[in-house]
Amino acid sequence: MKATLALIASIIIAYFLEYSFFSVSQIVSYLAFSTSSLLGGKIWTLVTALYVHVSLLHLFGNMLFLFIFGAALEREVGGKKTIGLFFLGGVLTFLIGIPFYPINTPLVGASAAIFTLAGAIMLIHPTKLTVVILPVGLVAILFFLLNLYDISINAGGNVAYYSHAIGFLIGIPFGAMWSKHPWKNLGITMLMLLVFVAVVLVIYLLLKLL
Repeated sequence: MKATLALIASIIIAYFLEYSFFSVSQIVSYLAFSTSSLLGGKIWTLVTALYVHVSLLHLFGNMLFLFIFGAALEREVGGKKTIGLFFLGGVLTFLIGIPFYPINTPLVGASAAIFTLAGAIMLIHPTKLTVVILPVGLVAILFFLLNLYDISINAGGNVAYYSHAIGFLIGIPFGAMWSKHPWKNLGITMLMLLVFVAVVLVIYLLLKLL
């Protein structure tokens, strides 16, 4: 998982350098991705936006899940494919997501690229346990479904729900291509999801009876 840790370190270092040398307005103008920036020739924002985070909490959350999904995927397919998929997923997510956001909406953060890794590892090794105890495939599908729910209720806010969903779907064909048993692993993921929902439902009913 050396490649994943190196990627995490680079993003953390970039965060502190950005806020040490640039104002928020400069970061948004020159490093964040938006359709208007792309049309204005700022092609580099397709990559630099992945290194921009709005707060330490935003950074910590993304790095935690980059470690969870990135390290798991790296163990299965190697560092080069993992890092390559991270950047490919990030760039494609920005481009495919253009119709879903107003032209001047700044998009930042590594979360969509991380969702791409999640979609891939779900079909490769869904039962691998994570630092949050739950299997990586279950964590991946839960986050995907949560984003679909947020999209369905038009949750809004500063979270790029469409980008997360797009990123996850981009990872699916790569997971299928790199997996020996993609359909089996998808079935295992769905079974884990059903068990999880059943356990949560039972706990909820028991708490209501108390």
